[in-house]
Amino acid sequence: MNESPAAEVETSSGHGFGTGPVFLASISTILGAMMFLRFGYAVGHVGVLGALLIVMLAHLVTVPTALAIAEISTNRRVEGGGEYFIISRSFGTTIGGAIGISLYLSQAISVAFYMIAFAEAFTPLTGWLVGLFGGFDPRFISLPATLGLIALVLTKGADLGVKALVGVATVLGVSLVLFFLGTAPPDLRPESASLLSGLQDPDAFMLVFAIVFPAFTGMTAGVGLSGDLANPRRSIPLGIISATLVGMVVYVLVIFKLGASASPSELASDQLIMSRIALWGPIIPIGLACATLSSAIGSILVAPRTLQAMGSDGIFASGWANRVLAASVGEANEPRNATLVTSVIAVAFVMVGSVDLVARIVSMFFMVTYGALCAISALEHFAARPSYRPSFRSKWYVSLVGAIMCLVLMLQMDLFFAVLALLVMAALYTVVRKSRGGVDDLAAIFHGVMTQATRCLQIRLQKTPPNDWRPSIIMITSRTFDRTSPLKLLDWLSHRYGFGTYLHHIPGMLKRAEFDESRLVQQQLVRSMEERKGAVFVDTMISPSMASALAQSLQMPGVSGMENNTILFEFGVHDPESVVSEIVDGLEMAAVPRMNSLVLRHGDNFFGERKRIHVWLTWHDARNANLMILLSYILLGHRDWRGAEISLFAAYPRRDVTDRGEELHQMIEEGRLLISDKNVTVIPTDDGIDFQRLVEARSNMADLVIVGFTPERVERKGPDLFHRFAGVRDLLFVSAEETIAIK
Repeated sequence: MNESPAAEVETSSGHGFGTGPVFLASISTILGAMMFLRFGYAVGHVGVLGALLIVMLAHLVTVPTALAIAEISTNRRVEGGGEYFIISRSFGTTIGGAIGISLYLSQAISVAFYMIAFAEAFTPLTGWLVGLFGGFDPRFISLPATLGLIALVLTKGADLGVKALVGVATVLGVSLVLFFLGTAPPDLRPESASLLSGLQDPDAFMLVFAIVFPAFTGMTAGVGLSGDLANPRRSIPLGIISATLVGMVVYVLVIFKLGASASPSELASDQLIMSRIALWGPIIPIGLACATLSSAIGSILVAPRTLQAMGSDGIFASGWANRVLAASVGEANEPRNATLVTSVIAVAFVMVGSVDLVARIVSMFFMVTYGALCAISALEHFAARPSYRPSFRSKWYVSLVGAIMCLVLMLQMDLFFAVLALLVMAALYTVVRKSRGGVDDLAAIFHGVMTQATRCLQIRLQKTPPNDWRPSIIMITSRTFDRTSPLKLLDWLSHRYGFGTYLHHIPGMLKRAEFDESRLVQQQLVRSMEERKGAVFVDTMISPSMASALAQSLQMPGVSGMENNTILFEFGVHDPESVVSEIVDGLEMAAVPRMNSLVLRHGDNFFGERKRIHVWLTWHDARNANLMILLSYILLGHRDWRGAEISLFAAYPRRDVTDRGEELHQMIEEGRLLISDKNVTVIPTDDGIDFQRLVEARSNMADLVIVGFTPERVERKGPDLFHRFAGVRDLLFVSAEETIAIK
């Protein structure tokens, strides 16, 4: 039995940090570049109400994601690799790899995003810089700053970054206090208070949302320090949840302060509008520089650790690449090689130079990552796997809301890139699965989901009797591997409208050797049904005799949640007489639980062209008629019988021909059965007509002939009953024990 997560002893191989760095890394990233640079723009274009709606929608994504990560982090012992490690150890490395690659790219690109925003903090010095250099491009600052940051991280590692967080958070707090204490000058204030934007041609709501969404994604920045935490199971949930809630409150207050302090036109046109409102204006560019720098530090610390962890797990197809990326330096396992790769990506995107463009790219990467994480979290909740035992629990419907919101918002933000992102995520999963030897973690989760769904549905079905009859057919035979017709027929009758259970009988006692054989046979049957795309549940049964096996089968609960209501027997025209005698004994046993009985007699025709089904009704078949007709209709629903026709022959005494013929036509019309009037033939009979020869003459070329029988006739005639109609090919004998209505 596995140890519970709480029983695991956590060890830290990194710096042994507490909850503080997780909170500081998260909150300084949340309250970062977007708050200083683009929230005035957001309030100006969509108004106070629109900005509040953005905050609400964004937190419908980030709060479920934060709760999901907090939950997952308490399920297993957490090591280096942050979100990737947490996801991969709970959901499997195939899922973790697909999400991890997307997550890594969003983190690596975020470094560039924050450094581009860092350069924007020098906007007040533009005039001086132009005079000094004869021209100015923000990349003159962002590119050298990025290279300097990379050099510091490569030489000093995570310890420097965490120490810097304390100073950055202090400056950030001071800048916010001075902003809220400040009063806007009279020329900046709006003429009247309004919750709506007054701009003539504002940007679209979803465009504004896409630009500012990265403001809310910083809650997971601290998770990347998982390998450097003394107690990650405690620090990660506490740090990211508290940072998310604090950030949400601050953003709401910032929106109201901006809306009350400046007109929409001023908000929309001045990206450093907060400096004109703050008690001391220069603190805002200083706060922006510190916040963006700290966010960049957080991202450049987290991204390499994600990449390093993926390399350690062998996620990538190249063994050499995995070894290089997994390499570490020093006692703290600094990911130097992974940092160099991240640096190349960051520098490439810094060269783009546009905050808004990079923000939209980052938003899409975060959306697809968070959406996948929330979706899998919801599935894991529903699957209820015993190995998933987090000490902190979210709710499945919270994760589901997060997944749905991610999908909806992605499609609204940019339809083309949203679809492209989903396709890329699917492609990543496929590639990682192949590199992992075909391990399909998603299939394992869905297996758990289907198990839970089946359990709930079966219990529900047992409590609710069905209104309409449908076949639930069980079949047991030891002659599985020397014939195909019986299993084909069961598959056809189980398609769409019914359910089939096929049991292969293994003679003997329940011993280890027989049981091991039964499992091998069962796997062979499953593969066979998968190859033929069948819809039959297959299994094996060990029993001393066919009689005892049949007795057990007749008492089995229905696998589908319905009780088995029909049993199918079979024999071939070349089988010995003992096989037919065994069927006769089985029919007597099947009558005890009042099961409908089907007996298939098959030969060498294998149902021919599957174009002609002949159903023969007689004066003996008042009880069987509806079942015979329904079974023929069900056969037509399978693709193997596409284009087939049902011909209905009714042989009645002359005095009943007119009345019975009208009843048949009325039943076909009211029952909406796929039987043409021209294919209904009513044949008057008398004592001088040989019914057997009549059937052989009319149906000798049919691909399947269906006739009825009764228990009384089996008792009188025995095995001879099933040897009748020797001139026809495949033949299905039908006996109904239930009263089946065609509605």
